[in-house]
Amino acid sequence: MKVAAGMDEESLELLEDGLRKTMLSASGPELDAALADLGWADMLTEMPEHAIPLVFRLLGETGSQASVLVDVVLHATGNEIGSPVELPLPYAGNSWVVWDRTGAVESTLGGLPLRREEEGYPIRVAEARVAAGWWLVGSARAMLALARQHALDRVQFGRPIASFQAVRHRLAETLVAIEGAEAVLGTPITDNPDLTALLAKAAAGKAALTAAKHCQQVLGGVGFTEEHGLQHHVKRALVLDGLLGSSSELTRKAGAGLRARGSAPRLVDL
Repeated sequence: MKVAAGMDEESLELLEDGLRKTMLSASGPELDAALADLGWADMLTEMPEHAIPLVFRLLGETGSQASVLVDVVLHATGNEIGSPVELPLPYAGNSWVVWDRTGAVESTLGGLPLRREEEGYPIRVAEARVAAGWWLVGSARAMLALARQHALDRVQFGRPIASFQAVRHRLAETLVAIEGAEAVLGTPITDNPDLTALLAKAAAGKAALTAAKHCQQVLGGVGFTEEHGLQHHVKRALVLDGLLGSSSELTRKAGAGLRARGSAPRLVDL
C-alpha cells in the first residue's frame, strides 16, 4: 500500500478508521505485519508529521502494541525501517531495555515485550520521545473515556456520579492535562529538537500519570480489579512513562540544562 504524502483530511480520516480497526483486531508481531501491509514504512518516511501522532495515539487508545517505536529510532538514525537490529533504549533509573521484535519473549513490562539490558549506547531519541508521548496521551484518553462512561452510568443517591463536583473536577483536570500535553507534542522540533522533545515527553508522561490517578479515583473499587480495562492502560502508562526517560527525570534534566545555559530558548512563537 503506497501512502501519498499530501493526504487530505478525508483521506486521513479513512486512514485513521482503518488503523483503529486493525489495532483492535491485532497486537504484537501480528500488528507489526498488518501495519507493514498498510504502508507504515511509507507513512513514516513520507508523512511523519501525520503518521507518528496518528499511529501512536491509536496504539494508546486501543490498548494494542507494536514495535513501531523501534522503527522511529531506526528512521531517525538513517537505518532501514523494520530492520531486526536490537537497539537498547534508555529507561527510567539510568537503565536500559530492548524491544523484542520476535514475539518469543516470555517476560514483559506492562504488556510490552521489553527485556532489560545491562548497558546501552547513545542513540538519537528526540523523535522517539515525541512518538512515545503520543502513545502516552492516547493511553490517557482511553483511561479518561473509561472513567467518563463510568461516571455517567454509576448512580448514587439517585443521580449519576458525573453530577458530583468532585468527580467532574477530576475528569476536567485530566482533560486539561491531556490537551496541554498534546499542544506541547504538536510543537515543531526543528529549532531545538532535543529540548522540545524532552519537554513534550515529560508533559505526556505527567498527563498519563494524572489520568491514571484521577480515573482510578472516579472508578473506585472496580478500577482496582484486573478484569476492568483501566488496569491495562495504567500499567502501560507506567512503563511508557519510564521509557526514554520518565517525566520526573526529564523535568529535572530540562531544568538542569536551562540553568547551565543561563537562558530559556523560545520554542513557540505565540
